[in-house]
Amino acid sequence: MTAHAVQAHFQPFQDVTRGLVAALLLLAAALTQAGDGGERQIPTTLSSPTLDLIALNVAHARGTAINQLFVSEAGHRKNLQRIAAMLEESGAHVAALQEADGPSLWSGGFDHVEFVSANTDFKSLVHGHHADSWLFAYGAALLSRIELTDTRSHHFQPSWPTAGKGFVTGSLSWRQSEEGSRPQSVTLASVHLDFSRESVRHSQIAEIVNELRGAPRPLIVMGDFNADWSDPDSPVRQLAQGLELSAFEPDNPRLGTYKDSDRLDWILISPELRFVQYTVVPDIVSDHLAVVARIGLNVGENQDE
Repeated sequence: MTAHAVQAHFQPFQDVTRGLVAALLLLAAALTQAGDGGERQIPTTLSSPTLDLIALNVAHARGTAINQLFVSEAGHRKNLQRIAAMLEESGAHVAALQEADGPSLWSGGFDHVEFVSANTDFKSLVHGHHADSWLFAYGAALLSRIELTDTRSHHFQPSWPTAGKGFVTGSLSWRQSEEGSRPQSVTLASVHLDFSRESVRHSQIAEIVNELRGAPRPLIVMGDFNADWSDPDSPVRQLAQGLELSAFEPDNPRLGTYKDSDRLDWILISPELRFVQYTVVPDIVSDHLAVVARIGLNVGENQDE
């Protein structure tokens, strides 16, 4: 067989091989682009000297409007974009939201928490619909840049005539450095208490204490308590005492989060933790101001045994 004949004989196989190689190269390029431009994998452990948090009642994304029924879907999306931008700019690892809506008539027909997650790096979440009807569906939520595990939602006992409230919980793995420390599992909760009656708030705090008393420590409870610290019978004090939690400068008058002076929004931490920094964000994206806290482990809490 001549060389020309041999080449002609194997030409179809060479063409198939070239086509296969080209297809594989295209597939590899497509996978690379998908890896670069697609969703990034959620980290399973936070490696950072501090755990940074933000808590905000998002007020159904109505912004400064009197009621969310007067806000269009486009208005909800615009307000949520501002909220998402603030959450990103805060640098927080975890966000605790209240009055966070699912799809309903007064939410513009879409899920607000999913929208915020899609427009930020907070890709892990748990969202409880503690008030749920044909008109509205909303509750508390946790959104995290780190994978949340053991997530669940708790509905408080009904408190007619006010809408349902509750809390959500989740855990994340945190170590203070890349080397030389073992991860800590931190339990987090996002809470919203009744706004109308202190007796109901006390009952809801009792439910939280009962549910979280045996939760793994460290423990962080965040949210809108609709109560301040000043009253000796304050529900915030009740929770702090019931779960052995502490607040940052609870009597500081400059940390108001509602109508300039009322401190209704809190971040409480267990004794294994300490406040490194705590501030109220002045940005107006809701009728509440956001609270940002930087949390560290107390010395000795993250040492290998």
